[in-house]
Amino acid sequence: MIHLGLIGYPLGYSLSPKIHAAALKACELEGDYSLFPIHPDDKQGLKELINRVRAGEIDGLNVTIPHKQNAIEFLDELTPTAKAIGAVNTIYLKDKSLIGDNTDAQGFLADLKKFIGNRELGIGKSALVLGAGGSARAVVYALLNDGWNVTISARRTEQAQQLANSFPNYQLQITNYNNLQSLISNLSLIVNTTPLGMTPNTEQSPLPENLSLPSNIFIYDLVYNPRETKLVKDARSQGVQAITGLGMLIEQAALAFEIWTGKNPPREILYNSVVE
Repeated sequence: MIHLGLIGYPLGYSLSPKIHAAALKACELEGDYSLFPIHPDDKQGLKELINRVRAGEIDGLNVTIPHKQNAIEFLDELTPTAKAIGAVNTIYLKDKSLIGDNTDAQGFLADLKKFIGNRELGIGKSALVLGAGGSARAVVYALLNDGWNVTISARRTEQAQQLANSFPNYQLQITNYNNLQSLISNLSLIVNTTPLGMTPNTEQSPLPENLSLPSNIFIYDLVYNPRETKLVKDARSQGVQAITGLGMLIEQAALAFEIWTGKNPPREILYNSVVE
């Protein structure tokens, strides 16, 4: 029996159990995937749960908001990707060492490329990333490695500055939330990495009301629940191409599953498990 699970808070709306149940079934493996809601302030609870992987009680854990950075101090080592990003979303035991990895960056980039395809980006590869937490780190890392120019906008400027400082070899811009309208005409992509708009607060959007979007911009919202977020809905109402992060969720889950089990689950089956 393989025991897997997800650490985060809150977890009531998570689709991960369905995705991983489908992966286990498709790969003909016996196992389960549990949710472990751990409050942001419960450091001891986080440590104890991660130590269950060390003890062999749990074979692998995913990590989501707000623990992608909090979990690091309880691990023995990070993969080069997780180290570069400064956040983990996948934990496993290897040779008695607790390893933290990050499949978010690869998962995001794979899905972004499906979304944008070979379409010509008229104004070059210029992206605005909204937010500066663990997910933002993975997205920024993925975009920089794919040759994008990246600007960060976060409610807390010091957090955005911290994120920019994590990538000293790149020229990252930071913009004030109130300056978005003047910046937007020079962008080809906006990525929301904040939880704004997530169920149950579905009437929120990370972009200011009445922001006018250029027709050739792409909007990628990491929030995937609801199926159409307010950000995506507002963008589409202006004729702009926009998607949620469901594809990224499936991609990063499949990559994590492969790390734990050595099996590569079929993406279509995982997708159908949450769309039906």
